[in-house]
Amino acid sequence: MKMRNLKKLLALLLLVWSFGASATVKMPALFADNGVLQRQTNVAIWGWADAKAKVTVIPSWNSKSYETKADRDGKWKLTVETPEAGGPYEIRISDGTELVLKNILIGEVWLCAGQSNMEMPMKGFPGQPVVGSNIDILKSDNHNIRVITVPRSSKTVPQNDFTAKWKVADPAAIRNFSATGYYFGRMLNELLDIPVGLIEVAYGGSCIQAWMSPKTSVPFEDKQVPAPGDSIPVVNRTPTVLFNGMLNPVIGYGIKGCIWYQGETNYIEPDRYLDLFPTMVAEWRSLWGIGEFPFFYAQIAPFDYSVFTPKEFHEKYNSAYLREAQLKALDKIPSSGMAVLMDVGEKESIHPMHKQQGGERLALWALAQCYGFRDFSFKSPSYKAMEVKGSQVIVSFNDASNGLTSFGKELTGFEIAGENKVFYPADAFLRAKSVVVSSPRVEKPVAVRYAFKDFVVGTLYGTDGLPVSSFRTDEWPVED
Repeated sequence: MKMRNLKKLLALLLLVWSFGASATVKMPALFADNGVLQRQTNVAIWGWADAKAKVTVIPSWNSKSYETKADRDGKWKLTVETPEAGGPYEIRISDGTELVLKNILIGEVWLCAGQSNMEMPMKGFPGQPVVGSNIDILKSDNHNIRVITVPRSSKTVPQNDFTAKWKVADPAAIRNFSATGYYFGRMLNELLDIPVGLIEVAYGGSCIQAWMSPKTSVPFEDKQVPAPGDSIPVVNRTPTVLFNGMLNPVIGYGIKGCIWYQGETNYIEPDRYLDLFPTMVAEWRSLWGIGEFPFFYAQIAPFDYSVFTPKEFHEKYNSAYLREAQLKALDKIPSSGMAVLMDVGEKESIHPMHKQQGGERLALWALAQCYGFRDFSFKSPSYKAMEVKGSQVIVSFNDASNGLTSFGKELTGFEIAGENKVFYPADAFLRAKSVVVSSPRVEKPVAVRYAFKDFVVGTLYGTDGLPVSSFRTDEWPVED
């Protein structure tokens, strides 16, 4: 072969190699090896290619060819029909040069969002353990559980992607993943016997306003929502910045529902939270465009918030009012459920070490409401009504069909008040499905409160072991 022809051949081979070495299609972090797609639905898949390029997606579960065209900015998006749970599968994506996503499972995908109690990893925070997690981490190998964590990011403009990878559950992956999220997902995987994908989107110390878009956040804010390029005064407590930096890249990914653990940062504004929370949930559902997907959340646990509060504001900023707002939100948020954590709070730590209870109580809601499991309890009993008989008050409850219990311990935490609105500690004893409350200092009672303190150890349960939320029968305003 002549030298000139040899050089041409080498140049041609180099050109072919250069095109094959790097695909022009670029996929977001969510669409990558080891990922999980929501089963039995039409999931959105998107990415970037050359402007106006034709993009073809071929999943191995049905070998169908789905086609679309990138827009002038190179963004493309299409929907793909997913089968019943299973895998592993491959997804071939091409605009002329093929990219293959491998080891993809089809199953149930849940978003795990909130602040530090959702973010708290299985290994715990420094000096703050998660009870029992060491053995659970050791036993976490499971190719049917996959996790991905969106890294902390505070931005003034919406982001389209993040840097992270789907990980197959094993000790290295699970020790750094949300404990609440993992215990939730582990129970689903065990009971459903299908793959589960968990997406963590959480930032410690964040307020709810940071997770809302400018469209919904603005009406609630006395602070200015930052404009693109503005400085961010507090990275986790400035309106819209976590929505932009962390949630926006995930919006539209196929999910079954969301679990949420947040509220501690908003404890001083319970009335506002009762408006903010349902508004945020409605916005997220609207942006996902898949209807009123299930939204289950953890009620914040008791903690001594007085360490953050001047003495003159202790009662005004009693976090029981925030727990009350979360309880009331059940009636304002369709397809919602709340895990009560009155029995796991810690006076000196805002991060309860008993994370398994929270994750599994959230899973009970999902199993009952989403997956058709029956003949078990998933709702905590809640206050229904009070009846005054002389100096006694009989308090009745919803969702206590098999009665109430204190598991043999003294029933504490009840207070009673007369018309003077002064509350006194009350004696309380259980009947099968009600509690009788009285105090020698209140002859004519008009109101009862239970566990209505910053920090308190809940003692009242349904016989199924689910604790009763703190509550009050009055609606008296807090004196400034």
